[in-house]
Amino acid sequence: MSWTLVEIYRYYFNRSTRRQAYRRRNREQVLEAHLFKWLGLAMMAATLAGGVARAAETPISVAGLRSDLRLAVDTIERNHPDLSHSVSQAQLERATRRIDRQLDHPLTQAQAWSALAQLNPVLADGHLFIGLPDWRKESAQAAAEGKTFFPFEVSLDAQGALRIVSALGGAPTPFAGQRIRQINGQDAGLVVRALLARVHGDTPRSRSALLAKRWWLFYAKVYGSPVAFHIDLANAGRQVIAGSGETPAILREEASFESTYQCDVRKQGAVLTVAAFSWPDKARFFDFTNDCFARIAAAGATRLVIDIRQNGGGDDDMWRDGLLRYIADRPYKHGSGYIKRVLQPRAPGEVAGAIVSGEIETATEPPTDEPLRFKGQVYVLVGPLTYSSAVLFSNVVQDYGFAKVAGVGGAVRTRQSGGVQTLRLPNTGLLLFYPRFVLDRPSGAAKPVYIEPDLSVPDDPLNKHAAVEALLGLKSPPTDTSQ
Repeated sequence: MSWTLVEIYRYYFNRSTRRQAYRRRNREQVLEAHLFKWLGLAMMAATLAGGVARAAETPISVAGLRSDLRLAVDTIERNHPDLSHSVSQAQLERATRRIDRQLDHPLTQAQAWSALAQLNPVLADGHLFIGLPDWRKESAQAAAEGKTFFPFEVSLDAQGALRIVSALGGAPTPFAGQRIRQINGQDAGLVVRALLARVHGDTPRSRSALLAKRWWLFYAKVYGSPVAFHIDLANAGRQVIAGSGETPAILREEASFESTYQCDVRKQGAVLTVAAFSWPDKARFFDFTNDCFARIAAAGATRLVIDIRQNGGGDDDMWRDGLLRYIADRPYKHGSGYIKRVLQPRAPGEVAGAIVSGEIETATEPPTDEPLRFKGQVYVLVGPLTYSSAVLFSNVVQDYGFAKVAGVGGAVRTRQSGGVQTLRLPNTGLLLFYPRFVLDRPSGAAKPVYIEPDLSVPDDPLNKHAAVEALLGLKSPPTDTSQ
């Protein structure tokens, strides 16, 4: 039985319960023992949590800050298989000197991240950045403890305009679609630029999409979390809105299988949403996709949209065994040429630290007897948040003609880094992420550099179904860019 402090309080101070406890003295003694044990554990947990929080707020010395910055840069330059994939060494060193000059006084961990993360846009790779430790867990815990965040989910357009999409967590708001002009007296454009200067990702478009998705987090780390926000809206004027204690949409969605994976079989076609290629229980995912394709076959659908706009990657076997087995009709490779840094020798002749290049030799054979193979038109819907293994999936279906790629392009590279390694910086506790290989797309083509869909389908931040409806023929048809 799990008791909260409120329940324990009510148990011992409610009259009728006290009379029952009096009549059952032995039971009371047992419960008292459990009570004090539970309170002791709770106090210990609170002390530990407080210790972690205090450690994050303890100022880090100038020497420690500069040491971590140098360690991060040295690690990147020593271990990256092909730094020129996203940045030149000269660019990296210039940015490092600029940041080092700013580290002239002690900083807390959040402040240290705000300073060191200025490397992230320069590194220009979603797998190469300085990040916050355990931000998902920390944010969920903060929300559970009653702390508040920026009260809206937002979008950013190509011009940097910041607009409200929904209340934080996804609930409707009468301010949806409104452009934000100021936040707490600061010009919204300046705030956007300040936060973008700390976001990781391949291009300005991909970084804008990531910032919009995690606006509440980046804003809190750079500007703090006030109790109320003074927000000036283009059409609704000045509003004073309390900070939100709701769980942000990204945390809510990532925690739910039903939000991450959806199968919607309609009369006009089917929509298979796969928002991640990672899940603790892979068997559940494979059962889900098998059931989805069975439903598609039973309905006789002739169009299928596989929506990976929110898919930031994961494990290749999830798309190989969960998707391509149902749509691939010939052998395929997940890439062509590669270059890797040997961190731990695993093959005969490998030397730690060496750079090795080669070609993917082995092709994957899709099962020839798959009874649920889909033979209709397949569209793979991509966007600026499609990344890592999801890009590899997009490359495969496009290069082998298993599907038409649709959506928004020009945001992420088709030549993807991978095999991400993690280093905890000893003084700040921040995390450095860096790749150990870079993989060419299956065709081996160097261009286009970024994902370019066969069909251009714009995204509507206020209507996530608009792009799907266009592909299913429910709205105006998309533009074919493959001709």
